[in-house]
Amino acid sequence: MMRIAGLPIMMLTLAAPAFASAQVVRSAIDRVQPTAAVRSEDFKLDSRLMARPMPYRVMLPPNYTTESRRRFPVIYLLHGFSGHFGDWSNYTQLAQYLHAYDFIVVMPEGGNGWYTDSASQPHDRYGSYIIRELIPEVDAKFRTLADRNHRIIAGLSMGGYGALKFGLEYPQLFVLVGSFSGALGAPDWTPAALQSLGFEGEISKTLRGVYGSSDSDTRRANDIFRITEKLAPGSIQSLPFIYQSCGTSDPLLEDNHHFMELLDEKKIPHEYVESPGIHDWVFWNEQIREFLKLSNEMVNGVPPDKPAENKRAKTQ
Repeated sequence: MMRIAGLPIMMLTLAAPAFASAQVVRSAIDRVQPTAAVRSEDFKLDSRLMARPMPYRVMLPPNYTTESRRRFPVIYLLHGFSGHFGDWSNYTQLAQYLHAYDFIVVMPEGGNGWYTDSASQPHDRYGSYIIRELIPEVDAKFRTLADRNHRIIAGLSMGGYGALKFGLEYPQLFVLVGSFSGALGAPDWTPAALQSLGFEGEISKTLRGVYGSSDSDTRRANDIFRITEKLAPGSIQSLPFIYQSCGTSDPLLEDNHHFMELLDEKKIPHEYVESPGIHDWVFWNEQIREFLKLSNEMVNGVPPDKPAENKRAKTQ
């Protein structure tokens, strides 16, 4: 399924270098600090899998304190390459948007680990850490609605890839997953592919460290195209709903088109949004606002429409 997005997202004249917004374009949106009504606090989980304390940030809805017996749905937001667990709250208007909703928002630290258990570093288990340690800790520490129908995960770029991978691997945990400008082909990126995308240097180094050699089992096991292609028809109905978006001037647009086409082929319920934008916080700020609306519909039992025909969004 696909929506033609009519959102007037501003396009920057600055050319987008490799994962530019994680390093360069953050000034596009002023830093936004939580207001008094939205509580934000940083925590550390003493992780056995990671063999070190792992930081994460939690934002609580305005009525979390006043409605002391109420439990709340949870959204996990994953940052991008070279990012930080606080990015979503620091560089978008997330705090303002959350005033309209009753979500607990959790922002994990993902390092440059591609939300994957590393093939070379035994204590970089970013995939297992989030599933086996962070989610249980959040459900124990906060008044969450600790079930699939009230748990959502989404992310940008590297985090978009991670969110989709978690949703495909652990469909019993999430009702909705979101990918904004997802780096969806990362496990399969060759040096030539990285060069064509304009991605080089540190990204290439981390990909080798996380996934190993070009023919490694880790690459195959974490390739979301391969995972999706191998899904049995009977398992489709158990998957979370997928929201996928990308800017029309994003270097990752082609990979996002290919994954959207694969979702169509497998008849996996999804929504694809394509609108003017590059790989930056302007696009992601607009996307998190839209994703919160969809998340609110999902947890309140209002499923997205599912039109029979899927059309590619027109470039505006």
